[in-house]
Amino acid sequence: MNDSKTGVRNVNKALPLQAKIEIAIFAALAFLIDLLPSIKIAIGVSISFSMVPIFIMCFRWGVKGGALSGFLWGILQLALGNAYILTPLQAFIEYIIAVTFIGFGGVFSSSIKGYLANNQRSKAFFFIILSLIIGSFARYFCHFIAGLIFWGFAAPKGMPVLWYSFSMNGISMIGSLLSCLIILSLLIPSASRMIVTKSHSS
Repeated sequence: MNDSKTGVRNVNKALPLQAKIEIAIFAALAFLIDLLPSIKIAIGVSISFSMVPIFIMCFRWGVKGGALSGFLWGILQLALGNAYILTPLQAFIEYIIAVTFIGFGGVFSSSIKGYLANNQRSKAFFFIILSLIIGSFARYFCHFIAGLIFWGFAAPKGMPVLWYSFSMNGISMIGSLLSCLIILSLLIPSASRMIVTKSHSS
């Protein structure tokens, strides 16, 4: 069941087959977008809108759907070589945990779908922005931790590793968040059906 006030989805509810198919497709789409040219700000750090498909799964299928889609995206990056791997632990943190944590952006899934279904777009976008912030912060907190542990060698001489990881990952988080927000603000008004499931469209 869903909490009618907060819109928090029950993450114990099994995902239907349709959700699993969509999650796999959108994870692959995120991987393909990630192959496009992006703004590189440091080794392994860039600004991209590749999280958009994962956030769509967050909005459409909640925390579990977003987390599973992010997890599959990370597996694709590791399996197909689109990853900066220093150690197995670093790869696990940045390409499994971090992208899976984007799924926390699905915490307001029910509210977003409900407001879109009722054509209350301003309220829907309020929760979309909150979801983008939550999912992005959850992901880049993991990258920040990985930066402290593994990426100190990349910091300019004299710059503390903590500040290097904070600033590089912070710039990447804000830039990627804004990129995703722009893309979603263009997509959703004309294609809200890609967010709203049948149970909310009646």
